[in-house]
Amino acid sequence: MQIGEVAERTGLSLRTIRYYEEVGLVVPSARTQGGFRLYTERDVDRLFLAKRMKPLGFHLDEMRELLALLDEPRARRQGVGRLRELTEDAEQRCAELRAKLEAAEEFARTLRDHLTRRESELLARRR
Repeated sequence: MQIGEVAERTGLSLRTIRYYEEVGLVVPSARTQGGFRLYTERDVDRLFLAKRMKPLGFHLDEMRELLALLDEPRARRQGVGRLRELTEDAEQRCAELRAKLEAAEEFARTLRDHLTRRESELLARRR
């Protein structure tokens, strides 16, 4: 599939997909004679993985490393150990994001409560 379809499927911008190619993160599997990028399902899966890592704050090198680990056809002791580390890191980052989300939701509730009280006060004054 061409880059436009990949962008639509992944929700990534054309610019991001091109950037990922430029830095060697996800390189299209082929090109047409006219030079258009062609992607496979495997390429799309790799882009989805990179997209999921980004909100967790993983750097390009970590993304590249994880993709290389997942490309390994057989488990190797060193690779499994590193995959475990990255998994634990992802879980920690998720926990931190959940804590931030809880704080943000509490803040939004506080604002809603203030708004409700102010609106009630305004209605009471009008009567």
